[in-house]
Amino acid sequence: MTLFILIMFACVQTVPTGNAAVESAQSVAPLAAVSQSQDTSRKEPADWRKFEGLLSHQMQLTLSERFVKAGEAYFNADATQIVFQAIEHDAQGHPESEYYSMYVAQLRDEGKGQSFGPDQRRYRLKHIRRVSPIGSANTCGWFHPTDPNKLIFASTITPPVKQETPGYQRGTRNYRWSFPPEMRVVELDLSAKDITVESLKTIVGDGKAYTAECSTSPDGRTLLYTSLESGDGDLYAMDFATKKITRLTALTGYDGGAFFSPDGKKIVWRADRNADNLLQIFIADVVFDSAGAVVGIGEPLAVTNDGAVNWAPYFSPDGKVIVYASSRVGHDNYELLAVPVPTDRSAPIAQPRRVTHAAGADLLPAISRAGTLLMWTSQRGTDHSSQLWLANMSQNDLLSGELVPPVSESASTPAPTTTAKIIPSPTTSPTPPK
Repeated sequence: MTLFILIMFACVQTVPTGNAAVESAQSVAPLAAVSQSQDTSRKEPADWRKFEGLLSHQMQLTLSERFVKAGEAYFNADATQIVFQAIEHDAQGHPESEYYSMYVAQLRDEGKGQSFGPDQRRYRLKHIRRVSPIGSANTCGWFHPTDPNKLIFASTITPPVKQETPGYQRGTRNYRWSFPPEMRVVELDLSAKDITVESLKTIVGDGKAYTAECSTSPDGRTLLYTSLESGDGDLYAMDFATKKITRLTALTGYDGGAFFSPDGKKIVWRADRNADNLLQIFIADVVFDSAGAVVGIGEPLAVTNDGAVNWAPYFSPDGKVIVYASSRVGHDNYELLAVPVPTDRSAPIAQPRRVTHAAGADLLPAISRAGTLLMWTSQRGTDHSSQLWLANMSQNDLLSGELVPPVSESASTPAPTTTAKIIPSPTTSPTPPK
């Protein structure tokens, strides 16, 4: 949501080499690009399927013939629909907009009772439908967990005044996530036949401060989101019934891309809390009042604390594992890693396991409620554009992957501080090193 992240997170047409910085909506406090170098002789395996033992039947869901880029997708309750953001080609083959539109689509399983090879697409998207006004900027779609016809997402509703193209920037590895102040959280009735500007009902946000990166509690009672209302990105909770808003974080640094745990008792998010030009992942217990309303969170507990950029965290459906995007592997792109949810503050931070192993960024993971499907944003396709990918998996296997060693001390040395809104990314360099 990382980013926006999530966050999340979506994405680009070419994957050039060289220095990289990832600019995100999930980081407003000044961050610096991290200087991380690597052995340039190291190559990603051509046959990444062989190295991704935790996944099977990896398949591309969105295609570059229709979408310039697509990303940050989430399942509905029974994984029969997805919501995602994307930019389509116009009739001349150019991007039809500078901004992401929001889409919903049916996720059709065409493999029941059939045998599919590793390169065959078992799942396909059907009845892809744009649900946001043309020209508006949109991000962070989310299905309401108890009302199948209610969709929640962030939208400017009308075109933003300031022109900032989001996603990976053409000819670079820079990832920009724009922060239009017009962005607010809206809800939409998916049963409506025709969707217009009037169809979008504002839930929170007054058009004066970026408000996005939204999700809900599993029971649908609470909206969780990030806002720049304070001038520094913070997490907020809103009770749908009472409309009461509670600020959850107030420390220096951007907090965003938050999700509830499946039991609704914890949240996970990413923040630049350490002020070291990196992003780390945290969890915290949710505090409730006697009526069951969210009134705060407990002391945050670090899930990661290394020299990498870690963002777009997502709970497994059993609540035991967090899958997230990270630069920890030392490549010139992000990979998906998995780590057990920490429960003991006195215990050392667990070492993550590797989930993806392909050239090109792998970001913004989401897992179906049954724990059998992983969906994420990837640049592993033949044209290297950012598109949605899907794979079969088992949440019970997530912690059986290859251990990812700690980032070397030299890899975590931040570059001089800049004023840009940047998620640092590793750089390709002949010498050793979001």
